[in-house]
Amino acid sequence: MKLGHEVLEELRVEPGQAARLDHRSTSHAATNWLHNGEPREPDAPRKKLAEEDLAAFVRELERAQELLWASGTHSLLIVLQALDAAGKDGTIKHVMSGVNPQGCRVVSFKQPSTTEAAHDFLWRANAALPARGEITIFNRSYYEDVLVVRVHPEILAHEGGDPAGGSHFWRRRYEDINAFEHHLHRNHTRIVKIFLHLSRDEQRRRFLDRLDDPDKRWKFSSADLVERGFWDDYQRAYEEALTATSTPWAPWYVVPADHKYELRALVGGIIVDAIDQLDLHAPVVDPARASALEEARRTLAAEA
Repeated sequence: MKLGHEVLEELRVEPGQAARLDHRSTSHAATNWLHNGEPREPDAPRKKLAEEDLAAFVRELERAQELLWASGTHSLLIVLQALDAAGKDGTIKHVMSGVNPQGCRVVSFKQPSTTEAAHDFLWRANAALPARGEITIFNRSYYEDVLVVRVHPEILAHEGGDPAGGSHFWRRRYEDINAFEHHLHRNHTRIVKIFLHLSRDEQRRRFLDRLDDPDKRWKFSSADLVERGFWDDYQRAYEEALTATSTPWAPWYVVPADHKYELRALVGGIIVDAIDQLDLHAPVVDPARASALEEARRTLAAEA
């Protein structure tokens, strides 16, 4: 099963064009994305169909990861960015539920440590990149340095940066990110960047759910409410960052996040498509190795 080409085109931020987040839906993809765009039961519940498709993508991802590991020629870096409560953790949990944990890891980027802050803003990301054959998921990423830092430029002063550079400063950071990702792409790291596009109303509802549920209250922080007050600033920061850094080698995908079940299925489809685009093949055993393996088989069979 694959995600339809027209859906991928709809979700992708076309390189060189504006992201236009204010024109993108947070609740659903406009196209019929299920089952390669083929018609589905018109009255079937959307949640049921999305869950079925997620299950299919999870199976496909299990197969794709095994091939990625066996080939050992490429790696996959998944960058997940979103505002609070958009569903990053749940997406990782559900979409990656079928992969082998030996070949997959999640890296969360929080406030930089003293050591990290003493280096350039890409240093800690570089140290966490996947080896060939592996999948690494960045739960937030180096993009925080053009998002959170853009909204709160006072952070730069604490890190020894110069926020007085204005638009030139941020443009240089976008250029650094594009060059970094281009370098990774040329060295066989496929980069999949996904922005979970959540509405302000849905974020409010999820925050209230956390506060009303004793088992979820631990997820809420007073800082979440403070950052919500900068909603418009974050929208502008995301708009500019996605527009400036969606490239042919590392495009952004904007996935509607108001409905978690559809969000997860779409993310699963995007990741499966990314690995499929690598056109990987299982390693071919050369004649000498094949002969040795056959001899080993005969030896083992003779022990019966």
